[in-house]
Amino acid sequence: MTLGEIAGRTSATLTGDAGLAISGIASAANAKAAEIAFLDGDGKTPPTLSPHLKAVFANPAMKAFVPEGVAVLETPFPRHAHSVVASALFRPRHLTGYGAEPISSLAQIHPDAVVQPGAVIGPGAAIGEGAVIGPAAVIGAGVQIGCNTTIGANASIHCALVGDHVTVLAGARIGETGFGVLVGPSGAEDAPHFGRVIIQDHVTLGANSCVDRGVFEDTIIGERTKIDNLCQIAHNVILGRGVIVAAFGGISGSVRVGDGSMLGGRVGIADHVQVGERVSLAASAGLFRDVDSGETWGGTPAKPIRQWMREVAWLQKQANPKKSG
Repeated sequence: MTLGEIAGRTSATLTGDAGLAISGIASAANAKAAEIAFLDGDGKTPPTLSPHLKAVFANPAMKAFVPEGVAVLETPFPRHAHSVVASALFRPRHLTGYGAEPISSLAQIHPDAVVQPGAVIGPGAAIGEGAVIGPAAVIGAGVQIGCNTTIGANASIHCALVGDHVTVLAGARIGETGFGVLVGPSGAEDAPHFGRVIIQDHVTLGANSCVDRGVFEDTIIGERTKIDNLCQIAHNVILGRGVIVAAFGGISGSVRVGDGSMLGGRVGIADHVQVGERVSLAASAGLFRDVDSGETWGGTPAKPIRQWMREVAWLQKQANPKKSG
């Protein structure tokens, strides 16, 4: 699509070359020359911009941050306009239907793989040597499943690359859209997601856990990471190698967790938080800020463990004062 066509489709005011061709979408920080991005905000914080950015949707507050030579499509709803273009250019393959055959003739399945009854495997999917696909599991179009990987019953995997020796337990959901909500002319709308999930080797994902695909970039689960049952890993999260996430853990979008970190049961992490390597978060901790490598935190809001324990002890003392004389 040209910028002129995009302006007409989104009712945005174009400043720049109407003939510039756009073939992709991206975030402002990672956009390439033929990709369009968006800037949304109150205009108080300068955004990170790719040096290759050529076109961007922006609201009036953010327009001032757009460099000279970059085409601007001004609109009060830049992310909504961006999603309109995204939906016109792309559509996830698993939403188009696979036809009547449960196992597509266009899928590649190794002779030594096992596909249990009721499983659905989409076109372009590949199942590696020694893999086991459980009953009623769904392997979406283009999904790659590595060697000796086990997919449990009723699990579903879309928009994903899954490595070797991975265990996905029953009912897990990999590659669905995350909880991305944008503001449009008619109110709140779901943001489209066009990234993937990449699960590296020797990962375990517990029963009924969810790993959302990225919005533009990928959600990545590092090798030998172990995720318990009933956990939520949101879009664009990156978990390092050997991370442990206990049951009911909830990790919000764009969080980074370093190698070897351990998250206790019911830990919750707010979006865009950076967690260093070998960090320990006590059970039920609610983390809202970055944590340096090697630290142990607890409580809600989470803080260094010694500080949290002193505060708990002080509260107990105030609630149960010793009787005098």
